[in-house]
Amino acid sequence: MGSPGAEGYSLAEAIGRRVEEVQSRIASACDRVGRDPAEVTLVAVTKTRTLPEVEAVLAAGVGDVGENYVQRAMERVESLGRDRCRWHLIGHLQSNKARHAVAFVDWLHTIDSEGIADEVGKRARRLEREIDCMVEVNVAGEDTKYGVGPDELRRVYEHAQAVQGIAMNGLMTIAPFVDDPEEVRSVFTRLREMRDALRDEGLPAEHLSMGMTGDYEVAVEEGSTMVRIGTALFGPRSE
Repeated sequence: MGSPGAEGYSLAEAIGRRVEEVQSRIASACDRVGRDPAEVTLVAVTKTRTLPEVEAVLAAGVGDVGENYVQRAMERVESLGRDRCRWHLIGHLQSNKARHAVAFVDWLHTIDSEGIADEVGKRARRLEREIDCMVEVNVAGEDTKYGVGPDELRRVYEHAQAVQGIAMNGLMTIAPFVDDPEEVRSVFTRLREMRDALRDEGLPAEHLSMGMTGDYEVAVEEGSTMVRIGTALFGPRSE
C-alpha cells in the first residue's frame, strides 16, 4: 500500500487497512510462539503526523498514542481530548518538563535515572496522580541512545519503585536500527531476561515496551507487551 489516501483510498480507509495489517502481523507473531495477541498493546507513534491522521488511527480502534516530546503531546491532548486514548510518553524526559508531563501522561516509558524518578514522583503527588512507568534500558550500549546500562538497572528500578506517585511496571528499549530484524533479536531477548530477573526478585515488572516498525514481529516473539509503531500505520513521512 502506498501513502495514506493513495490507490483510491481515503485517509481513514488507508490507515484503517494499515492498522488491520499490523494487528494481523502481531497475531501471527503471537501464534508462532504460543502467545495471546491480547497481551500486546499497539501504541501508535504520532510524532510529525497531522491531526486528521491521528483521528483516523483512533477511529480504526487504536486506543494508545505515543509521543516523543512533551510539548507536542500537550498540543495533541488539547486538540483531541485527555480521554480519547491512553497517552504514552516514549521520548527522553527532561526534569524541567516533568511537571507538564504528569498532568496528562498515562504511561511514561523512559525513566532513566533516580533523579527523574524523584521529579516525576514529586510532581505526580502534587496532582494526586500515580503514573505507570518503565525504566528505559540501553541494552546495546549505543552512545546515541538514552537509557540506563544493564549494570545500573536494578539500582534505578528499586529506587524508582520506592517513589510515591509512580508505579513501576516494566522495561523499555530501542534496538539498533538494522535491515534484518533477526540481528536485534538478542537485544529483545536480553531485555526480557532482565525483566524476568526483576520479577524473580519480587519487583512488579509486567511490561516490555520493545519493537518498532522495522522489528516489532521479532519483538513480539520475544515477549513484547507494547509495540511502538509509526510508519507501518501511517506510511512514510512526507517531510
